[in-house]
Amino acid sequence: MARVFSGIQPTGQLHVGNYLGAIRSWVAMQAEHDCVFSIVDLHAMTVPYDPAELPKRVLATAATLIGCGIDPERSVLYVQSHVREHTELCWILNCITPLGSLQRMTQFKDKAKQHQENVNAGLLNYPILQAADILLYKASLVPVGEDQVQHLELSRDLARRFNYLFGETFPEPQPHLTRAARVMALNDPTRKMSKSIPGSYVALTAPPDEIQSLIRRAVTDTGPRGEAMSPGVANLFTLLESFSAPETVAHFRTAYEQGTLRYVDLKQQLAEDMTKALAPIRERYLELMSRPGELREILAHGAQRARAIARETMEEVRAKTGLVLEASAASTVAPTA
Repeated sequence: MARVFSGIQPTGQLHVGNYLGAIRSWVAMQAEHDCVFSIVDLHAMTVPYDPAELPKRVLATAATLIGCGIDPERSVLYVQSHVREHTELCWILNCITPLGSLQRMTQFKDKAKQHQENVNAGLLNYPILQAADILLYKASLVPVGEDQVQHLELSRDLARRFNYLFGETFPEPQPHLTRAARVMALNDPTRKMSKSIPGSYVALTAPPDEIQSLIRRAVTDTGPRGEAMSPGVANLFTLLESFSAPETVAHFRTAYEQGTLRYVDLKQQLAEDMTKALAPIRERYLELMSRPGELREILAHGAQRARAIARETMEEVRAKTGLVLEASAASTVAPTA
């Protein structure tokens, strides 16, 4: 059974874009793969954050993932910082990573522009920690969107480089591309939906009235109608295809083609169907958040399972990189009388 690894940052509320782009495929992969899912809190430290809020966000992320269908008995669900082997392997991989490979990373350039006052070494080394996350569990499959393929390629390069320098150790992880359509921001459909931009997303745990309000205010046409569907309307149809019945989608597409579509009707239907689909996630989330002790136990159990795999990998890595002193009879000093 192939091992799958993926991680998600606890940097804000998980939204429908996260669900359609990644989490839904994670849930499906549990049936056929050995899955390891990490809440990557160390990655979240590369940009400014509130230390008092981080533990709350970790618990909220875990509760949301479980609400979506991640089964902590079937899959390994844990917090990255609770398995210290991540940072140990990251340092070893740091020592074999060419600096130029990091400086060429598109995401580093983008993040450096967004956080010009805090362009730290962690931001530059982020892809190495990501590679360590994957290689630590010897994952052969990594579900990714197209924007993450470059980082995964570095993981593959580092696996090859380590194997060449120290002996065959890591498999080269392969991408499992998610096929979900790209979900755009509700208030700016030319940009990707983001939890860092208020008003752009619908949280997976949002109450019904909030969903209604956000969908009602979603941007539709931004100018004179041409031959192509405007980005805002196309985004609403993307969401409709994900949350509504096929016959509902067909009805609204026909209305659009005939020029009889009323956006208010489209939005109302989408809001109703989205509310219905997200209700079980919200219910399970609220149930788990009301029992934080149980949630912490789930994550502690996941970390214990993750450590068992990580320790075995690092024992092999330490031996191959010369970080183990072998005991021998000749070097043993006999006690004096």
